[in-house]
This record gives sequence, C-alpha cells and structure tokens, in this order.
Amino acid sequence: MTCCEGCTSCNGVSLLILVLLGIIFNSTPLIYKLLEKDDKNPISCYEWWFPGIIGAGLMALPAVTMALASRKRACCNNRVGMFLSSIFNVFTILGAIYCMLVSVQALMKGPLICSPQVNSTVSCEFSLGNFSDIGENSLNLNWFLEKSCVPSQPNYYFDRNGTTLDDIVDNWDFKTKEGRHRTIHLSVFLGLLIVGILEILFALSQILIGFLGCLCGVSKRRERYV
Repeated sequence: MTCCEGCTSCNGVSLLILVLLGIIFNSTPLIYKLLEKDDKNPISCYEWWFPGIIGAGLMALPAVTMALASRKRACCNNRVGMFLSSIFNVFTILGAIYCMLVSVQALMKGPLICSPQVNSTVSCEFSLGNFSDIGENSLNLNWFLEKSCVPSQPNYYFDRNGTTLDDIVDNWDFKTKEGRHRTIHLSVFLGLLIVGILEILFALSQILIGFLGCLCGVSKRRERYV
C-alpha cells in the first residue's frame, strides 16, 4: 500500500466518524422533541434544515465510500479512483460549508425559547443573505450570556467582573426547560460547526492526496486485482 492509499483510507475513516457525529448532533433536538411530548415548541427550527444529516452527512457519503474502497481491492485503488475521490470531496466541502452556515446562524439566533416570538419559527428562517449583514448588532449572543433569556422574565446580565462558577452552573441548569433548551441548542450547533470545519480539512487533504495518487499512481500489487 502506498502513502496515497494509506492516507485515503485514514481520511475515509475520519470522514465516516464525522458523518456519524453530524447525524447524531442533528438528530438530538429532533429526538428530544419527540420525547418531550408536553413541549409545544421545538428547541430551534434550524435542525429542520438538516445541516448535519444532509450537509455533513449525505453529501459526504460518496467521498467516504470511495475512500474506504481503497482499503480493499476496489475501484478507488487506481488512478481513476483517486481522481474520483478528489472530485467527490468537493461535494463534501459544499455540504460542510452548508452545515457551518446553518450552525453559525443558529448560534447567533439562539433557541426559540429566547425569542420574543416563542410560538413562531419565523425567526429561524435560514437565508444566505443574512450573512452579508453580520455586524455588531447581528452577532448577538445575549441568549448565551444572560442569566435568563425567556422574554417574559426580566433579563439579568452576567457581571463579567464578579461571575462565579455557581452562577454559571445556575444559568445552565438542565433541570429547567430553559436550561435544557439552551444547553442542547449550544451543544448541537457548536458540535455541528466543529464537524463542518473538520470535514473541510479532511476533504481538502484528500483532494490533494487524490491528485497525487492520480499523477504518481498506486500500488501495482493491488492494481492487478482492479
């Protein structure tokens, strides 16, 4: 096995793990919604854009399949296969960018429980045009910094000079509905953002490796079986 084949196999396993993580992260708020039968509102509505299932998941599967095929005597283990593995990773990058964009917008907006329109999902509309206006006013993380983000209650901001560990624990109490929503929302979309970044890094490395394998060739011992 050449260096190109070994790195391709490693990238395939890494991307497969990231695909599974993306699907798990995206499914978490959906499963919570099903289990929390008395909860009228979802945690957010950005999970319904399926950034982890479609963006970081399905769009990366062709590249994962082609890369893992290099571990066996399969179609990836020749020059054409290496070239295709590079092409398929372009779709992986596009899906990862989509996953990152949705995650960033979800983190800026916060969970629905922090929105004045708690009973509406209008505030979760995803649009690429929203990213052209990002500035000091649009990048609002008060839902994360406030002691309580529920609109019906007065807002108490952190005293950044005197915040204690007990204050932080109280603000993210998983026993309360607000605490659960904020914790799950932050964990899910921060996790999806990291998954998207890592997928781009692995995909870029595989594009380079794929072109090197296409130019330099692969193991002749294995090429006999292709």
